[in-house]
Amino acid sequence: MVTIRERNSTLTMIEFQHVFKSYGRGRNILADLNFRVEPGEFVFVSGPSGAGKSTLLKLIGGLEPPSRGSVHVNGHRVDKMPTRARPYLRRAVGIILQDTHLLYDRNAINNVLLPLTVAGLENSLAATRARAAMEKVGLSGKEDLNPIEMSGGEQQRLAIARAIVNRPAILIVDEPTANLDQESARRIMEVFRDFNRVGVTTLIASHDRSLMASYATRTLRIDQGKFSDLRGVQP
Repeated sequence: MVTIRERNSTLTMIEFQHVFKSYGRGRNILADLNFRVEPGEFVFVSGPSGAGKSTLLKLIGGLEPPSRGSVHVNGHRVDKMPTRARPYLRRAVGIILQDTHLLYDRNAINNVLLPLTVAGLENSLAATRARAAMEKVGLSGKEDLNPIEMSGGEQQRLAIARAIVNRPAILIVDEPTANLDQESARRIMEVFRDFNRVGVTTLIASHDRSLMASYATRTLRIDQGKFSDLRGVQP
């Protein structure tokens, strides 16, 4: 059986080449970013609020284009990718943003099932994987709840279950523990670690210093227009 790590062993998963991002005529939120993320890395993106952490993740996910420069993800130049090809990128990249974008016209399990339904997975296998994803994030027994009946922390964990159910090659996460208590935060970080251990390339935007002190081995830091690529534990 070929693992994700083996399948992508010769491929740079993410590469930014002279990337700038601004909105309208405003200042550059991101300025001349150059970095590479190799398969299987576990990387934090840090910096104060408004520094551009979320913007960087959206560029990786193809949710926004750069103003200048090139963004390569999983062997494709995302900023030049035609619209018809973007669904294939979505299957390779699991995205968890602060705004969970949950669907309130269906229950929790059907929110998690959505990526598998779009991918055409057989119903019984999809249901098994969706329940396993919910159990992984501590939501067993809440399958029939509507997201609006769940707490903010539970909604965040539901969004995480939806992002991991498709077993993506890359996982990008924006402030995953912001609405969680300490024990739930630790559990969710271990979920991300488990996926990373089997080869999933993982980037997590956070300003939680204790989190980074416990888990960071590489940190991309953005602060007042300056970019640093730091190795080791970096708060």
